[in-house]
Amino acid sequence: MAKSFMNEDFLLENESARVIFAAAKEMPIFDWHCHLSPKEICENNQPADIAELWLGGDHYKWRAMRSCGVNEKFITGDAPGKEKFAAFAACMPYLIGNPMYHWCHLELRRYFGIDEILSESTASYIWEKANAAIAQGGFTPKELIEKSNVACLCTTDDPADSLEYHEAIRESGFSCKVLPAFRPDKALSIDAPSFLPWLAQMEKAYGDRITSFAGLCRALENSLERFEANGCRASDHAFSYVPCAEATVSELESIFFEARSGEKITPLQADKYKTALLRFLAEEYASRGWGMELHIGPIRNNSTRIFESVGPDAGCDSIDDNMIAAKLSAFLDSLDREGSLPRTILFTLNPKDNYVLGSMIGNFQTDEAESKIQFGSAWWFNDNIDGMREQMKTLANLGAFGKFIGMVTDSRSFLSYPRHEYFRRIMANFMGELADKGLYPDDRETLCSIARDISYNNAIKYFGIK
Repeated sequence: MAKSFMNEDFLLENESARVIFAAAKEMPIFDWHCHLSPKEICENNQPADIAELWLGGDHYKWRAMRSCGVNEKFITGDAPGKEKFAAFAACMPYLIGNPMYHWCHLELRRYFGIDEILSESTASYIWEKANAAIAQGGFTPKELIEKSNVACLCTTDDPADSLEYHEAIRESGFSCKVLPAFRPDKALSIDAPSFLPWLAQMEKAYGDRITSFAGLCRALENSLERFEANGCRASDHAFSYVPCAEATVSELESIFFEARSGEKITPLQADKYKTALLRFLAEEYASRGWGMELHIGPIRNNSTRIFESVGPDAGCDSIDDNMIAAKLSAFLDSLDREGSLPRTILFTLNPKDNYVLGSMIGNFQTDEAESKIQFGSAWWFNDNIDGMREQMKTLANLGAFGKFIGMVTDSRSFLSYPRHEYFRRIMANFMGELADKGLYPDDRETLCSIARDISYNNAIKYFGIK
């Protein structure tokens, strides 16, 4: 007999799992990596309708709609919100097995009290019911964050950002800590068209011209101090692979000068620059006790057609297949030898590298922190039932699963927090399955304690959140 869809035991397959989840679900959320807008949190405006909440910047949904043959007008174009919502609803039945099917229905239930299945036939009813709920209030960014039991979140912020919205949020007395996370990707991307425009922005924020590699490091150090004054405890970096190429001081200055002059930078020059700058930053993070997140493995903006019409982050990124182990190991080792390797979280977008990273973290552990080097949660294209289970299995097989710092939304949506529930259900079932099979004692007290730690406590301790 088929189970009912998304009942109270959704994803929980035995009694141990149900008990473990009951402990985990009560924990607050610390979303230590997301892309929520601090400006939107600060301004705290009521959304116009559910289309704005769901489709405004969600490239997961855009990608699914394109896969169902929906015209771009109804995805990122100028169609009315109701028509965009109806177009997405018509796609939903075909997303069988896609985690978005679960996320959307969790969001409808947890925020709107809607149990109906979203489809073309129910779109109009759900549109009206959801919008009626929104009209009654309770759907501003701050209200949604509080409703989701989020105690702390880290946004993703460029070194040139003013952080004025973080300051305003803090001064407003908002119950959730909204902390900046340092994201210097544009500083590192010396070979990208965005580098010179970014450098101009950074000079404006710094208040002086940046004419050398050493000068750039001084400007970034100034930015780091500003971030730390605003409570920053984490940095984030996105790489298709982590580079490791040595360079002399004169080489670095020459590379910077060429880039600043508009000359084309070779791949080797770029790797030398990125290695040196990331090493400088990592040493700064270590001295401040910050965590360094390395997100490894995307190949971005694959569709020129979509990039030219919509821009970046439009749902046209995918998984790269670089060989990452040797350079990553050499880079981490170069910091570890000098005692300047910060707390580091390694994420992979390519599941072929689960065991690469799962085994890599064990090489550089110290007593500075419990599981100082972490294998990050299943990320982006892996953020599904199979991907989460495989990441958990890998970490459990190779490391200390009970010291895992858990889930992040990596999301731009204020409705994304039921994904933490999704993660906690999958985690509880994974642990309950081990106990049910006699592979771990069915010690409910210990199992529940581990689940609470992974859900919240470990990350709070790891990042030093007060």
